Amino acid sequence: MQVYLYAKSGHTVGLEATKRCATIANVLKDFNPILCTSDFRAGAFAKEHLGVKKYVNVDVLRNLTNLMQRNDILIYESEEENEQMQQEIKNFCSLSYKIGIDIQKPIVDNFIYSKIDTPTIEKTLFFGDDDYENLLIEMTKDSKKFDLSLLMGHYFFLGNEKIFKNNFTNIIDEEEYVQTIQNSKYLLTSSLQTALESLACGNKPVLFQRRDKQLDHELINKFSLPIIEYSDFEDLINKFENLIKSYPNINFDESNNYENIILEIKEKIELFNKLTQS
Repeated sequence: MQVYLYAKSGHTVGLEATKRCATIANVLKDFNPILCTSDFRAGAFAKEHLGVKKYVNVDVLRNLTNLMQRNDILIYESEEENEQMQQEIKNFCSLSYKIGIDIQKPIVDNFIYSKIDTPTIEKTLFFGDDDYENLLIEMTKDSKKFDLSLLMGHYFFLGNEKIFKNNFTNIIDEEEYVQTIQNSKYLLTSSLQTALESLACGNKPVLFQRRDKQLDHELINKFSLPIIEYSDFEDLINKFENLIKSYPNINFDESNNYENIILEIKEKIELFNKLTQS
């Protein structure tokens, strides 16, 4: 009996689900879980930077049954499934958990994102891991250069960093994602997952809305995360600069308790092994 995690990922989706599934994979490391991502690069990122031991590429959720055996265990985050597929997953798996339903957010790896007393980067912009429509280039094309670092997204087009040198004092490679989030005192981002990781490090994130993304305002309100409304890029940066002068106190607690899930999985595997060995 194998434990699998599936994260919808890719150049138009980003890595937020991958980051959450990687966190849970690390919580369940004693079960030797396998992370499945719909983009091979997402799995490679999770192994190299997020501590995941095993990963495999599965292009869509429905194709998991080509890899899994009946009665395997699945934890997943995806909006691909309909009611029929949800029932098929429950019938096929001995246990299944959907992130956002059975496992609530926030989900942040507190071993990777722990308190940093002396962050080394003053201000960083992280637009997100994906920008298939080059929205950031469009936003910054007429703006001046800002005293701000830009952390590149994992799926940004090759060569975009040369363009962004006109707008930012420092361009940080996407391979330095974890270190940058740990060490950015003030972070401006459209990624709620990244903002929560920043909070876990004791830093001070500020959110903004991308026109091509949806944000979980219930989760934002839960932690009273500051979010900026803006008219253009220069307005966004100016409001960010003003906000961080009096950043609010935020008490962040990644309050998920995984003990019940660990116990359920352990009992299910022990029962399966007992039945198959008898």
